[in-house]
Amino acid sequence: MSLLADAWAAYPVWLNPGDNAWQLTAATLVGLMSVPGLVVLYGGVMQKRWSVNSMMLAFVAFALVLIVWVLYAFDMAFGNPWHGLSSSGFFGNFIGQPGAVLNHTSEQGQALIPLVTTGPAFHFPQSTLVYFQFVFAAITPILMLGAVLGRINFKAWLLIVPLWCTCIYTVNAFLIWGGGWFAQQGAIDYSGGYVIHLSAGISGFVAAAVIGPRLARDREIDAPNNLLMVAAGAGLLWLGWNGFNGGDPYYAGADAAAAVLNTNLATAVAFLVWVIWDYSTGRKPSLIGSVNGMIVGLVAITPAAGFVNGYGAMAIGAIGASVVYLAYNYLSRVWPFRVVDDTLGVIYTHGFAGLVGGLLVGVFADSNMIVYLGLGKTPNFAAGGSLHLLKLQAEAGLWVILFSGIGTFVLLKVIGLLIPLRMSEKDMETGDLAIHGHEVYPSDVPSLGYAGAVSAITPPPPTPEPAG
Repeated sequence: MSLLADAWAAYPVWLNPGDNAWQLTAATLVGLMSVPGLVVLYGGVMQKRWSVNSMMLAFVAFALVLIVWVLYAFDMAFGNPWHGLSSSGFFGNFIGQPGAVLNHTSEQGQALIPLVTTGPAFHFPQSTLVYFQFVFAAITPILMLGAVLGRINFKAWLLIVPLWCTCIYTVNAFLIWGGGWFAQQGAIDYSGGYVIHLSAGISGFVAAAVIGPRLARDREIDAPNNLLMVAAGAGLLWLGWNGFNGGDPYYAGADAAAAVLNTNLATAVAFLVWVIWDYSTGRKPSLIGSVNGMIVGLVAITPAAGFVNGYGAMAIGAIGASVVYLAYNYLSRVWPFRVVDDTLGVIYTHGFAGLVGGLLVGVFADSNMIVYLGLGKTPNFAAGGSLHLLKLQAEAGLWVILFSGIGTFVLLKVIGLLIPLRMSEKDMETGDLAIHGHEVYPSDVPSLGYAGAVSAITPPPPTPEPAG
């Protein structure tokens, strides 16, 4: 009898060990996309003197979001509607009621309403759901960070991350994923093309405009310091994305498998299409450019991964890569893009790609795919791609653009009253040594004897003079 009781305690009737194991694995894969994925990618793609700073900014964002997430932000994105002072319930369509999730994480995970993106009832604990959604929340400001590398004040970033997560991310997540207004209307975002990538692209672009450009010499000689780090980081992103999209059915079923395959199909096509565009325009296919193509494919398929068939996934990869390639190389010469120093082109690889992918859901959605989610046919999906669904996708995309852009602008202006958003010109001239006291490739004479540096080689003790 005690054995049965122990078994029930370990696996209550609502818990499916397979679903729970896959969800935790998928969450870990997504976490690896941030640390070390983006940490390594940023550390390699930036100039030598910005490598440590870029990695530190990403690491600290990951830690900050986790604390905010469990204290109150998870419930703001996925909890009960927060009506605030309004008895009409209007504000309950936009945000959840904040609350900590530290004392009931062994309970069954719950969704506010049965959304298209959640499939059947969750068969894993609340703690699994909290952690899975945390890694999505954490990667978003880290993606946004790519637009302002090389000049953002580290201390200001410590304020920006938790406040941006609180004021911007949770609202978009609740509206589209947590049962808010756009979810109720029928707009869909399978795994974050809008909530994560479009929001990060727009917010990063606005932040780059507000903070100002890098030093002229950083813009003119924008060479990566370690292409092996870039390749390693990019590889972690590609395979980590299996968890990013494969975990969003929230159970280890057929749709998870379809989403993983579609993710890789779209990415492979986008990567190759980017190379074809390079040859077609007389350019040499570079590693940095090809990695951009890979990222575009990953981002573009994200809002559609479990809603389209293989042909749709390949089409999204090809269209997304083509649109972003042209924008990256030609639209970048037009105002306002030419006057804003977006360090890693986040507005293109995440903003444009996320928007294109979200809109193409309205074109390539396959009504047969929804059956694999265990929900049967739903009204907005009954005919697959349609003008009605395309309209809903466009409205949700427009909201994310306007809200994320305006909200980020206001938030940065307020933070700027408290602490400088931009590091000093002196520190920008020196880089990592001025900010963190060490550099990525240390030497025994760091930066020609910078006073605040930590020498990598301890000088040997003086040789004693011979006696006599």
